[in-house]
Amino acid sequence: MDPTRFQNVPQEVSTGRLPGWHRVEELVRQAHERYAEESSGAVADYIPILAQADPELFGIAVIEVAGGVHDAGDALHPFSIQSISKMFVYALAIAEHGHAHVRDIVGVNNTGLAFNSLMALELNAGHPMNPMVNAGAIATTALVPGATPAEKWETIRQGLSAFAGRQLSMDGEVYRSEAETNDRNRAIGRLLVGYGRLEGDPDEIVDVYTRQCALSVTTHDLAVMGATLADGGVNPVTGERVVSADVCRDTLAVLASTGLYERSGEWLFEIGLPAKSGVAGGIVAVSPGKGAAAAFSPRLDSAGNSVRAQLAIGHLSRALGLNLFASAPHVQELS
Repeated sequence: MDPTRFQNVPQEVSTGRLPGWHRVEELVRQAHERYAEESSGAVADYIPILAQADPELFGIAVIEVAGGVHDAGDALHPFSIQSISKMFVYALAIAEHGHAHVRDIVGVNNTGLAFNSLMALELNAGHPMNPMVNAGAIATTALVPGATPAEKWETIRQGLSAFAGRQLSMDGEVYRSEAETNDRNRAIGRLLVGYGRLEGDPDEIVDVYTRQCALSVTTHDLAVMGATLADGGVNPVTGERVVSADVCRDTLAVLASTGLYERSGEWLFEIGLPAKSGVAGGIVAVSPGKGAAAAFSPRLDSAGNSVRAQLAIGHLSRALGLNLFASAPHVQELS
């Protein structure tokens, strides 16, 4: 499909609204209580430091575009952002290079394979299929402004801090643990260079990518970051414009089809929200014009998505009317 065919068509925006503040607060706490005893899944162990996480941690947060804040459980407990960073770095790359250029380099289609698959890269002549798998994310990180790896890293840190509304920092222990075990990502970086899809030193780019995954956040932070995308690029807590509304649209469109890896179709069918997960146990889901729901708990399913977080966000999607595809029959008013 040629995206230029729509350039001269005016875009209208239609959004709904959340229930009142007290009702949202009640439903967030209800979701936490309902799934606090869920014990299925296992803590990630392929990164040694993640295996040390307390499996009982469980936090939920909802941030409204109007600025309403709702936290429950361990919503302020810090953990590493991991792959959730991909969605926000992708937004920074689009803001710098534009819709068409980033789409051409990274792609927007689901691979149907694991997030760290080399086969997906080989099957597509070295072209990353989307920015939410590791190959696409590494290519996206290379697009971030900065003449040196240090400058690229600082651009990412400051950019994600603007999304969160506070200064974020890297967890050095998580970074070291990942850097010692990221041979597969280094292989992906070199494969991208071999296919002419990555400029610069691949090991340096992979190191910047590893740093971005080690940023320390809370469930509350993730909800603020997601709500910034829901609010057309304006952080609803700080009032700062972080990216444009067009960048938000592009980012959320890619998330809808690829954010939960090979389970993305199932997630969209059941929950109906653009969302991104990370192997530390976080998930953030975005309802444009309404807000964002985030949840964190370290036990993961076989695809690497937090079991409790999926249940909690699914509950909130239904209870708060967040599903993008849900509607009710229109009732004509009698004149």
